[in-house]
Amino acid sequence: MAPPHVHGEIVALLPRVRRMALMFTRSADLADDLVQATVLRALDCLDQYQAGTHLDRWLFSILRTTWLNTQRYAARRPSEPLEEHRAHLMIDGVQEVETKIALSEVWSASLRLPPEQRETLYLVCVEGFSYSEAAEMLGLPLGTVMSRLSRARVALLAMATEADAENVKAFPTRCATDARAGR
Repeated sequence: MAPPHVHGEIVALLPRVRRMALMFTRSADLADDLVQATVLRALDCLDQYQAGTHLDRWLFSILRTTWLNTQRYAARRPSEPLEEHRAHLMIDGVQEVETKIALSEVWSASLRLPPEQRETLYLVCVEGFSYSEAAEMLGLPLGTVMSRLSRARVALLAMATEADAENVKAFPTRCATDARAGR
């Protein structure tokens, strides 16, 4: 039987569980459904939780399994953008605009990654799990996690470099214009 404080710990972990659900679903409504299914499953199986182990890993494993089962057996549902959630992450003024642009660019780039790379990147870079913890959670060898993470980082860098090059072409600097004019 799990200790009574586990319920409070599950509640405290809900924001992290929801972030991961958003990463999987790309939809606020679907993420809420996935979190609800995860919590229900966790409460049903609470007697299987071993006190003293990492509750967050246990919940993330349940979430991932629930998501994979949903993908395998449920019909494909349309997703909606996260625009309504981005507003909650912003600060006023110039910083708000810069943050919105950066968040949009990173989010768009991460969505172009293969799901396996996106999942690994999320666990290590957003949730802060070590490579070995992520490997254990995903049921993969450590080398596979390292490889996926490396490929994800290289792909994101390539996307960022590509975007920078497009911005430079679209908005030439004054110095470049002055040099062409012979000034």
